[in-house]
Order: sequence, then structure tokens, then C-alpha cells
Amino acid sequence: MDEKSKKVPLWRSLQLKYASTYIVLIAAVLILFNTYPVLASQDLTFQSKQAALTSQALVISSALATPDGLTEKGVGRVMEVLGDAGLSRVLVTDPSGLVLYDSRPGQGAMGKYALLSELSGALRGYDNSRSDFPGGAFHSRAAVPVTYRGMTLGAVYVDELDAEQGAMLLGTQGTLRSFSLVIAAITVVLSVLFSKALTSRIAQLLGAMRVVRQGEYSHKVPVRGRDELALLAGEFNDLTDRLQATEEVRRRFVSDASHELKTPLASIRLLTDSILQNENMDADTVQDFVGDIGEEAGRLQRITEDLLALTRLDAGAQVKTEAVDVSAVVERCDHMLRPLARAAEIQVELDLTPGLFVLATRDDLYQIVFNLVENGIKYNLPGGWVSITTRREGPSVTITVEDTGVGIPQEDLDKVFDRFYRVDKARSRAAGGTGLGLSIVQDTAHRHGGEVTAQRREGGEGTRFTVAFPAYAGEGVEG
Repeated sequence: MDEKSKKVPLWRSLQLKYASTYIVLIAAVLILFNTYPVLASQDLTFQSKQAALTSQALVISSALATPDGLTEKGVGRVMEVLGDAGLSRVLVTDPSGLVLYDSRPGQGAMGKYALLSELSGALRGYDNSRSDFPGGAFHSRAAVPVTYRGMTLGAVYVDELDAEQGAMLLGTQGTLRSFSLVIAAITVVLSVLFSKALTSRIAQLLGAMRVVRQGEYSHKVPVRGRDELALLAGEFNDLTDRLQATEEVRRRFVSDASHELKTPLASIRLLTDSILQNENMDADTVQDFVGDIGEEAGRLQRITEDLLALTRLDAGAQVKTEAVDVSAVVERCDHMLRPLARAAEIQVELDLTPGLFVLATRDDLYQIVFNLVENGIKYNLPGGWVSITTRREGPSVTITVEDTGVGIPQEDLDKVFDRFYRVDKARSRAAGGTGLGLSIVQDTAHRHGGEVTAQRREGGEGTRFTVAFPAYAGEGVEG
């Protein structure tokens, strides 16, 4: 898949999602900001005007409530005294709904029956009012009955049209709308900028991953801020450091492995070519060459087995552990290596503490002890000795292998566990070493929670290796 096909379309991008989220949230707030105050103000105005109109209608009704009843002349005289009080219209009817007074110029409804719903309710004895907001003006109506000693004499209807207060409300609404448009524009710009700033850091991480995928493990991402993305960038840089270190180890390992395998293969090729090209080679020489080929093949086999052992350790496969008697394993290794020690004129000494157990596998513990003791014999001097000691030291069980061999320089002690590392390459090859034994010892010990240390022996030449495992005090087998 090429880089273009991996590019995320804008409509699926995080930037658009983040920006859209901000915009939707602000839009919801602005809609609420533009509707709730206006509607609340409108409702308050309605209530205020209906209450005021009802009060004015009650005043007129009280003035008209006389025992003589309602007549056109009587109502006219009372209304001349009261006036219209700034109302748009005032109607007074008798009990049947016949209009006795109309304040509208020209007395348009005089002598007619009023069919207004508010008047109908008032003639039934109820105060009622209504308001609306048509065409940008407040239109309010109220009607109350005219009663005297429980008798309905008629009804009063008042009407008001307030365009000035309506214009004020519309002006407020327009101001809010303009203010909201400005906020909306600022929100869109800031949302795009903030989402771009956020997603640009994610895109930077994504680009860095692609660079590292190509093998550039030294590539780093700038760490800015202290938020989660900064932590992610820091973790990414730590990961690339580990990848770089691992890659360097891998390349060195492959290089060393190739070199180690190439040497015996080249020797075998040279020896076989010599045999094939020399038809008159005597039998003794052929036998010597074949013996050399066998030694080189054995060396190849040892290198291959050690590499396979390290591969299994690196894979971290689960193994079934058990309580292993340390001293019993040491005695078994001593029994197997005695012939090699006698041939090399090396004395093996044991100082074992019985009843020491560790949680491991018998084969892994055997391999650790076997490699350390074998190295102590191979790299020793004729007449020297190898000492194996087991002890309980606090919460740990220690196995110490000490020899009087050629020793390891102080500056090389930290490197002897590196794969294919040899202090004396010529002597190591002559002894049949692969440079992997101590790496296997360390990795196997770590696999079971142990630690291996190397140091120069006090009081003379030689080396002391110490392996420490957590002591196991339980019984039986554990998985």
C-alpha cells in the first residue's frame, strides 16, 4: 500500500471531526442564547400587559356597575370622564353582547353585537385576556364582566397594540443575532485552528512511525507540552531508542554469527577441495584432512545448537518449572566433566550444601552449571583447579564457579555475556568455544529470575562466576 492510499480523506479526518464537534456545541449554545432570552422576554411582556389591561378593564367595570343598569348614554358619560387611558380600543356591551360604547373613531361597532371570544367569556362571568406578537407589535386584549350584586349587567373589552415595545424586542433580538454571528465566525476559525494544531501533532507522530518503519530508528519526535500527546511522543522516542539498540544488537549478532559460521565452512571447503584436487594424496594425509573436517563440522554443530538455544530463550516459550535440587545437578555435571578435567590435568573441587532448591527446570540449571564448569576447565592451566560451591545466602541460593585459569581483564568483565564476545579469540577457537556459552548462561538464569555476575578471583589469576536464584522452600511441582 503506497503513501497516497494511506492518506485519510478530509471528510473522515480527525481534524474535521474535532472542528465539527466544537462548531456543533457552540451552535447549540448560540441557538439557546438567541431563543430563550427572547421567548422569556416575550412571555414576561405578555403577562405584564394582560395584567395591566385586566386592571384597566376592572376599573371601567367598577365605574359602570350601578343599579340603573347599562345604557348607551350612561356608558358614554362615564367613558367621557375616564377616557381611553392610551388604549387602542374600548368596547362596552349589554348582557346580550350589544355594543353600547366603542372608542374607535366613527363608532364602527355601535348598535351591533360583538362576536369576540373574550367578550363571550366575560358575559359568562369570567375575566379573560390574550396576547400575541403579530408583525413585530404586541397585541393584547382583556375582557371583564360588569356586575352589580351578583347580576351581570354587561361586559368591558379593552384592546392595546404596542409597536414601540415590539420594536425594542426585535432590536434586542437583532443585536443578539449579530453578536451570535460574530461568535459563530470566531468559533469556526478557532475550531479549525485548534483542531489543526491537535491533529498536526498526531500527523507528526504518524509520519514518524512511517519513517521508523523504513528502518530509521534514530528518528525522534519533538516533545512539546505536558499533555497526553507529549507523553505519547516521549514513549515513542523511548521506543525508537530501544528499537535502535535492538537493531544494533541484531546487526552485530548477524554479523558475528555469519563470521563464526563462515570460518568453519571455509575450512571444510578448503580441506575438501584439497582432497578432490590431489589425486595422489596418501591415505594418512586424507585421514588427517577428514579428521579436520570432522572437527570443523563439530564446531558448526556446536554453534548451531547454541544459536538455537538462544533463539528459544529469546522466544520466551513457557516451560514447566519444578523444585530442583541444586547440589544434585552440580554432582551430575561434575560426573560428566571429570574425564575432560583429567585430560586437561585440572582438579575439580566441590563444596555443596544439601537441601537447596530453586524453582526452574533441571535441564536449564544443568546447562548453566555445565557451561560455567566446562569454561573453567577449557580456559585453565595444567595443574589448576575449578571449585564449585553452593550456599544459601538470605533469600537466595548461590552457585559459585571459581577457577585458576587465564582470567578475564577487568575491562572485559561487563562484556563476557555478550553474544560471540571472546577475550582471547585465538585461544577460544582452539578450545572449541563458540562465544555463546555465557550468553546462554545469562539468558537462562534470567528466564528463572536469576542473576549472573563475573569477577576476577582474589589472590591470583582466574575468574569467579556467581549465579543467584530465589530460594524455593515449597514442595512438589509448579507450572
